[in-house]
Amino acid sequence: MSTPLASEISDLNRRRQALEETTLPLPSRTRVFTVSNQKGGVGKTTTVVNLAAALARSGARVLVIDLDPQGNASTALGVEHREGTPSVYDVIVNDTEMAEVVQESPEQADLFCVPATIDLAGAEIELVSMVAREQRLSRALRTFLDEIAEGIDYVLIDCPPSLGLLTINAFVAATEVLIPIQCEYYALEGLGQLLKNISMIEKHLNPKLKVSTILLTMFDSRTNLAHQVAEEVRQHFPKEVLETIIPRSVRISEAPSYGQSVISYDVASPGALSYLEAAAEIARRGVPR
Repeated sequence: MSTPLASEISDLNRRRQALEETTLPLPSRTRVFTVSNQKGGVGKTTTVVNLAAALARSGARVLVIDLDPQGNASTALGVEHREGTPSVYDVIVNDTEMAEVVQESPEQADLFCVPATIDLAGAEIELVSMVAREQRLSRALRTFLDEIAEGIDYVLIDCPPSLGLLTINAFVAATEVLIPIQCEYYALEGLGQLLKNISMIEKHLNPKLKVSTILLTMFDSRTNLAHQVAEEVRQHFPKEVLETIIPRSVRISEAPSYGQSVISYDVASPGALSYLEAAAEIARRGVPR
C-alpha cells in the first residue's frame, strides 16, 4: 500500500523527469515583464528571482531590473549593490547607459541584473521635475536591447509595492504584466485598483501593455481557504492564471539569505520544481501557435 510520503516522492520524481526531458522554446523577440502587485508580501521579488533563474537554467538569456529601493532582488541574485554602486538609479536619474551598470549574476550563466541601491529611495522625488519622467527606464532599456550583441530573451522588472513613478516607469518599459497573488484571505484586495492603473497606463502611456500572466503563490494545500482563493482567482482570470501554483516552502524562504534563488539552493525541492514549471508555462505561452 502506497503511503502519502511515497506518493509525494513519486510525484516529485515524475515532475523532475518531465522537466529534464523538456526543451523550452525561446521567444522570437525580447519579452519584457513588469512583476507587480501593490499589496506587499505576496512573493513578488521571490517570483522575479526564481523565474529569472529558471528561465536562464533552461537556456534563455535573462535580465532582471531591480526597481525596488530595498534591493532584495539584487541580494538574492548575489550582485553588488552597496551604496555608491552604479545602479538603476544612475540609469533613470543621471542618464547613465544601462550597459555600464549591468552585472552578471553568479547565480546562473546568462543571468544578468541591473541592481538597486538605497539611492533609489529618493528617485521618486527627483523624477517629478524631469522631462519625460515616465519614459526614462523605457528609453534606457530600449537602447540597451538594441545595442547588446548577444540579445536578451526575457527582461523581468521588480517593482516596489506601490504605484509611484518608479512603478509607472516599469509599466511603460514593459509589454507584459505578471501579477503574483498569494492564496490567502484578502488575495484580491487592491487588485481592482491595480488593474485600473494598468488600464490607464495602457491608454495614455503604453498601448502595448497587457496583463498576460497571473501566478498563484504561497499555496498551502492543507487549508480549504487556499483552494477557495485559487478557484476564485481562476474564475476571474481564466486565461491569465498559470496552471502551476507555487507552494509555501521553507526552501524558498531560506534561499535569499544565502544570496541564491531556490533553483540553485535546492533544485530538487518542491518550490524549485514549481518555479521551473511556471517558467516553462510562460515560455510556451509566448510562442505563437
